[in-house]
Amino acid sequence: MILAGDIGGTKTNLALFDEIGGTPPTPRAQGSYPSAKYDSLEAILRDFVGRQGGAAVTHACFGVAGPVVRDAVTATNLAWVVGRASISRTLGTQSVRLINDLEATAYGIEVLTPDQLHTLSEGAGGRMGHRALIAAGTGLGMALIYWDGARFRPAASEGGHSDFAPQNDTELELQRRLRREFGGHVSVERVVSGMGLVNIYNFLRDEKRSEEPEKVTREIEAAEDKAARIGAAAMAGESGLCARALDILVEAYGAAAGNLALLVKPAGGLYVGGGIAPKILERLKEGSFMRAFTDKGRMSKLAASFPVRVILDDKTALYGAARFAQLRG
Repeated sequence: MILAGDIGGTKTNLALFDEIGGTPPTPRAQGSYPSAKYDSLEAILRDFVGRQGGAAVTHACFGVAGPVVRDAVTATNLAWVVGRASISRTLGTQSVRLINDLEATAYGIEVLTPDQLHTLSEGAGGRMGHRALIAAGTGLGMALIYWDGARFRPAASEGGHSDFAPQNDTELELQRRLRREFGGHVSVERVVSGMGLVNIYNFLRDEKRSEEPEKVTREIEAAEDKAARIGAAAMAGESGLCARALDILVEAYGAAAGNLALLVKPAGGLYVGGGIAPKILERLKEGSFMRAFTDKGRMSKLAASFPVRVILDDKTALYGAARFAQLRG
């Protein structure tokens, strides 16, 4: 029995699997928990396993949003320290692995079928080579997926915390505001993420860059998940302000993905994961994401040669964590 987890700042998703093969498996059981309402991962695990009648877990792996150091992770956007030893005691098994959440997603890509992906660009097509992964959700993650000639080997990074690079005057003014707000360094995660969408919205609202109905403003102010409400209003055409905020996020997302592509040269494809992309897929299809992706000066032709695919299945990180538990356990 394999227990897999995808641990993020907003949600902790868990699933029990039997042995993982080469196609997306069906979980025996699945659960989703609001991360911030629990004081530890162990508390969630006790509840989840208890609801399955105390299922005997033999292998476990958790993809966690943050760097894994000495079998522990201080979660980036969550007040938890996730440690392998403590989880092992909670579950009663020594076969526990912790990996970065983007590594988990990267391992999960291997079992996806074509209908679980949407291709934004075919690129040059037909080439084997490295892959890259970028995923915006509560925060922003990036990973290299190295092709060694026989298999893909994911490698975690903290690329989401690299510098935000403004591409126009509006983004430059946004960066200046965020520098004041956060005391200096502005990471790309401050713009390309759920929190980033809220940051962009607040900037446009305070600078009176666009208008929106008072009803929508009140709903956003009252919302527990402001980013979700802003995104929904933008996609539904309820607010010009929200629509403009989402436009800026999409363009910055595309530019960041293009920067990652230049670092990795992913002939095997750049994959867009995370919770945001499937929700705004229609906006991604409109073209501004790919225009920003390929707007790389002398390297624009190279950037355009890489396939770009959006991951549609929100269980991909769970598939990957389960695969890693099996591969390494």
